[in-house]
Amino acid sequence: MSDKKAKRLFNVIAPIYGWFYKSQKKKYQEVIDKMHDSIKVVDYKTAIDIGCGTGALCSVLAENGLTVTGVDQAEKMLDVAKKKTKGQPITFIEADVTSDTLMFDSKSFDLAFTTFVAHGMDETMRKKLYTEMCRLAKEWVIIHDYNNTRKWYISTVEWFEGGDYVNFIENAEAELKGYMEELESCFDQVQVVEVSPRANWYICKPKSK
Repeated sequence: MSDKKAKRLFNVIAPIYGWFYKSQKKKYQEVIDKMHDSIKVVDYKTAIDIGCGTGALCSVLAENGLTVTGVDQAEKMLDVAKKKTKGQPITFIEADVTSDTLMFDSKSFDLAFTTFVAHGMDETMRKKLYTEMCRLAKEWVIIHDYNNTRKWYISTVEWFEGGDYVNFIENAEAELKGYMEELESCFDQVQVVEVSPRANWYICKPKSK
């Protein structure tokens, strides 16, 4: 799906995503609690969430003591996010990282997250996403996305959205590890941890330079 089509689609479905905001927050907090021994989120000060949608993860990170920046290309998603997270230390920015470098200096954030975004991109777009996340993150890049255990209705929804879902879930780990050599400024290491029956954290250590 092209950037323009994706933006139009997510602007249309933003109110629907807003209905699931509370349940999304609960699930994200459960994952952060589960991963406490691997990455103790509360030990960090800043995070950026790329493709933040309605801001559910941003809100959870803020409640864990981080100052958060959320980025999304769909202005209607950000409208919902701003209403849902009012009063929290979160800044929202409308931008598309697959076409533009963000305005932040390199290593501006301790953590860089993206949740259920990468699977909707083709490989070229994913490379741009990962490269920008590595540029921004001091400590960890965390890609929260599907694994290869899926239900039929998820495949149907992802087909409708026009992403690269099937190819992503079958090749995500190998693709990320391949970037360790292919992209000079990308990852030193990649770890994959199942965080729910149908999702993984793809935890990447960005190179220091």
